[in-house]
Amino acid sequence: MKILCVVRNYAPHAKEMQSAIPTEPVFFMKPDSALNPKQLPFFYPDFSQDVQHELELVVRIERLGKCIRPEFAHKYYNSVALGIDFTARDIQRGFKERSMPWLISKGFDGSAVVGPFVKLEELGKSINDLSFDLKINGETRQQGNSSEMIFDVDHLIAYVSRFITLRTGDLIYTGTPAGVGPVKIGDKIIGTLEGRELLNLDIK
Repeated sequence: MKILCVVRNYAPHAKEMQSAIPTEPVFFMKPDSALNPKQLPFFYPDFSQDVQHELELVVRIERLGKCIRPEFAHKYYNSVALGIDFTARDIQRGFKERSMPWLISKGFDGSAVVGPFVKLEELGKSINDLSFDLKINGETRQQGNSSEMIFDVDHLIAYVSRFITLRTGDLIYTGTPAGVGPVKIGDKIIGTLEGRELLNLDIK
């Protein structure tokens, strides 16, 4: 099982990170040990002073695929979930300043939270028009709609599968909208998709 994460797929987020808007998808991978699929408490790591939340729509691959054409990509998924790409921003910043890989800042244990998957037919909406948000202690911090993606889900699947074979169970975190920010011990995180609560997480 692979965890593939797309970066800067919402223009406002690219702007808030003072980064250029990409002209083609950019992605990285987290190890499977980063996955927190049961929404266990997120334990704040002792090696960072600035862990930040990044709420994302997550797609699960349902069949083997390689070099998938965009018009056929919809055959490779049937459900979506909400996930959080937790990032040790201070660690990432230090690696970036030295032009070094920043896997540690994104791939540490428990850094890939994912909630329950919901069938698209149950939602009754296109994957390209799904609204989602994240609240911390009752305050809305992030809001987005999949229609705002620079590269839609089918485009992402087609692009990634040119280079990496997709297998059943692989997860694609499709990028985060604007509003990323720090979490602290004691925070309560709630994530909703089309009004459904799919994430309920404590920071310990």
